Amino acid sequence: MIVEVLDDYPEPITSAQRAYHASLKLGITKGADRSRAVLAMAQALERSFDDILEANTLDLEASREMAVPELILDWLKLTPTRLEMTVDILQRLGELSDPLRRVRTADYQLEDSQSYTQLMPLGVIGFIYEAFPDLGAIAAGFCIKTGNSIILKGSTEASHSNAVIAEVLQSAIAQVGLPPGCLELITAEHGTSIRDLVTQDQYVNLVIPYGRSSLIQQVVRQSTCPVLKSAMGNCYLYWSLNSSLEMVRLMILNSHQSEPDQVNAIEKVLIHRQALPSSLAVLWNSLMEKGFEIKGDAELVKAFPQLQLVKEGEWGNPYLTRTVAFKLVDSLEAAIAWINEYSSGHADSIVTESYQESRQFALGVTSASTYINTSPRFSRNPSRGDSVFLGMSNQKGHRRGFISLETLTTVKHIVQGNGRF
Repeated sequence: MIVEVLDDYPEPITSAQRAYHASLKLGITKGADRSRAVLAMAQALERSFDDILEANTLDLEASREMAVPELILDWLKLTPTRLEMTVDILQRLGELSDPLRRVRTADYQLEDSQSYTQLMPLGVIGFIYEAFPDLGAIAAGFCIKTGNSIILKGSTEASHSNAVIAEVLQSAIAQVGLPPGCLELITAEHGTSIRDLVTQDQYVNLVIPYGRSSLIQQVVRQSTCPVLKSAMGNCYLYWSLNSSLEMVRLMILNSHQSEPDQVNAIEKVLIHRQALPSSLAVLWNSLMEKGFEIKGDAELVKAFPQLQLVKEGEWGNPYLTRTVAFKLVDSLEAAIAWINEYSSGHADSIVTESYQESRQFALGVTSASTYINTSPRFSRNPSRGDSVFLGMSNQKGHRRGFISLETLTTVKHIVQGNGRF
């Protein structure tokens, strides 16, 4: 991620101030008004496909000239299909019930009074993202729906795309009468570093970074604001002896099908040492026919010289490509211990026909989510249920697991008395 630094430029402060003052008004608006704004954002985006794609072409041409990695180019490249998916998500967000003002009975009650809790907006959310111009629009929809202002800080590779998308969304928000400052965009022209934004803790209530692990770590190191870490890749699968090879194959293939960001893609597979060698060869050949690169630990490479050797540092880092590494383990207990040490900690899975093994895995793995005999594939806009997701969080702090609308809220305790105490 390329970031220019100019410490004395006031834009991060003024943007944060505008967003903060807007959040005070936005947080008390009616749910119908916020929903109408999100629907207006979807309609405005749909009308602007040509302008957005034209800007995106400029970004792609400049990025290729700068020899930007192919992975980032894939994240950067917009298509009508990707934009239509973004519009669909915004429309669904606009149609969902208001996540705010939900009243719940408090865990404690005081004498001569009634206590309850209510979901409220966080305030101002900073969203720092690497490429993914469409994700800025989705994050804006999440924030407006939940009564939060948002400050977008995209990478320079997507500067033209981000600017056009932000302008379209800002115009839609203004037309429905929401306060200016609900959506702020900090661009490379402002000469603003990541540090300039994530240290505005007087105004910014939460920072969400999205991209490669290096970006996430940079934000965590520099931020004085609370950070909601997202995670991508480096998900593990344990292949039990009590399981089906076909199930393993299908889970790996399905987990890699989401594009462009394969959030929960299975990149590491732990195999019980007693697995049949013929089964391994069948699986690897099938995956390689689908364009996968296969790697193995030293023991597997010795038995199967055609495999590439996994380097020591690779077990704890995501590939973010169609690459899967395999490793032999002695037992389920050993697999759980390895996953807890090296997995990204947001989604790990097991293939087994043993109920006891599935329970041991689900309870023993410390990741945010575990999948038993099913693909961990991530979907922002699942067909079932009434939830939409921004990403996955692997931390044990503010919120964990799927980043939903409720993730961007906080709880207020309200005590209603009668004058006697």
